[in-house]
Amino acid sequence: MSNILVFNKPYQVLSQFNDDQGRETLAGYIDMPNYYAAGRLDYDSEGLMVLTDDGQLQHQITNPKHKVEKTYWAQVEGCVEEHQLKCLRAGPMLKDGPTQPAKVRLLGSQTEKLWPRVPPIRERASIPTQWLEIRISEGRNRQVRRMTAAVNLPTLRLVRIAIGSWRLKGLGVGEWRLEDTRKPSSQ
Repeated sequence: MSNILVFNKPYQVLSQFNDDQGRETLAGYIDMPNYYAAGRLDYDSEGLMVLTDDGQLQHQITNPKHKVEKTYWAQVEGCVEEHQLKCLRAGPMLKDGPTQPAKVRLLGSQTEKLWPRVPPIRERASIPTQWLEIRISEGRNRQVRRMTAAVNLPTLRLVRIAIGSWRLKGLGVGEWRLEDTRKPSSQ
């Protein structure tokens, strides 16, 4: 039987259990032997990570051929225009080729539910920010950040809120919970 642990990774925590450079890791938050991260979340990104003690399930979650959807909230710099949304939805061209189409929408007040980031993002009085919800099934390195940069909307803050059927809901920063063993959905 598979065991699942969902974790709300804080900003500037590595998504691994040890680091030879002394940076903060998962070990500072999770003391559960034989659990391994099913995918990574960048050091400067926050939010949902799924860990499991089942290698097959770990592979199913992370392998792009299974197309497990990941949902991110991205705070971007600038005013989002319709042509930028269309480009993100079509799959922008990156240095390593075009991305697959993404599901993208502007967010409103939902982001008020997020915790404050420590340290806070930089804010410039003359440049507004907006939040996007971006759902992708690929897992390229820093993909969401590279996608928004490709359409001239640099990401200032990135929070993953869902992986397949697993959700961040109800978890405070640095908190984790055991979940049932539902297989990830491919929405």
